[in-house]
Amino acid sequence: MYSLESTPLEVCKALAERHKLLRKKLRLSQKEMAERSGISLGSLKRFENTGKISLEALLKLAHLMGRLNDFESIFQSADDLNEVEKLFSNK
Repeated sequence: MYSLESTPLEVCKALAERHKLLRKKLRLSQKEMAERSGISLGSLKRFENTGKISLEALLKLAHLMGRLNDFESIFQSADDLNEVEKLFSNK
């Protein structure tokens, strides 16, 4: 099946790759990242290699890197977004 949208696996792998690049930019080893975030080194290695990680562990990594707020808009209802848009409209 062909689709223009990404598959869940593709999104997982892309997240893992972006995480790995950011970790390296912050000059943190996998071991340091695991220790500072509170997740196991094995979980971190698996995530960076396969994209597979628990939600809680992913949120811990995001928190450590100051990116936890990136998750605030996930699953937000369209009604909530419409209210925010009204704040910035001239109507």
